[in-house]
Amino acid sequence: MPKITAPTIAAHRARTRDRIMDAVDGLIRSQGIDRISMTDVANAAGITRTALYNYFPDKPALLLAFTEQVNSAFVERYKRELPSGVSAARRLSAFVRLQLEGLVAHPHPPAAELGASLGPDAYQALAAHVAPMQRLLTEIIEEGATTGEFDHLPAERTAGLTLSMVGSQRLPLVNDEIDLDGTHALVTRFVLRALGVATETVDTILPSTARKNTESSR
Repeated sequence: MPKITAPTIAAHRARTRDRIMDAVDGLIRSQGIDRISMTDVANAAGITRTALYNYFPDKPALLLAFTEQVNSAFVERYKRELPSGVSAARRLSAFVRLQLEGLVAHPHPPAAELGASLGPDAYQALAAHVAPMQRLLTEIIEEGATTGEFDHLPAERTAGLTLSMVGSQRLPLVNDEIDLDGTHALVTRFVLRALGVATETVDTILPSTARKNTESSR
């Protein structure tokens, strides 16, 4: 019988689950997604393999739960921190910034890559949990087109392209090959200019230090 480390069984299970998720986070950072095993996770979380299997039946289920947790936290942060009452261009810039900060905070393979490594069923499940982020960005792009800030481009496809561009910066950021401010400025400028926003307007949105970093790299 495992020792209960919380006032109630429900609280104990929640606490243990948090330890498991923290263990997965650390192991992915140190070993990579392919090398971790259920035994590794159990040892890092300070529980037995049997206890771990009581929470997750296999590695795909474990990684799916971890990715769902990370994505849910991202979406909640976006909803909480994306500015309201400002232009769509500023909201898009803030969205890109939060995405890039998320990559630095959680330098794990993107959901699509995880799903591809775990099989088609996991891919579909992961895609469903990534969808809210793309919807948020799609809404920003649609808003900009409605108000005349952005050219009328297919909003959902444009959002997907933007997220792909952000994702392409994951490894350079994690490996400290590029800096966060300069990357935010570059991606934001590229996307806003593609959406038809004038250079002068983009310059008013990006911080002056970020503009200098972008200009120096030209």
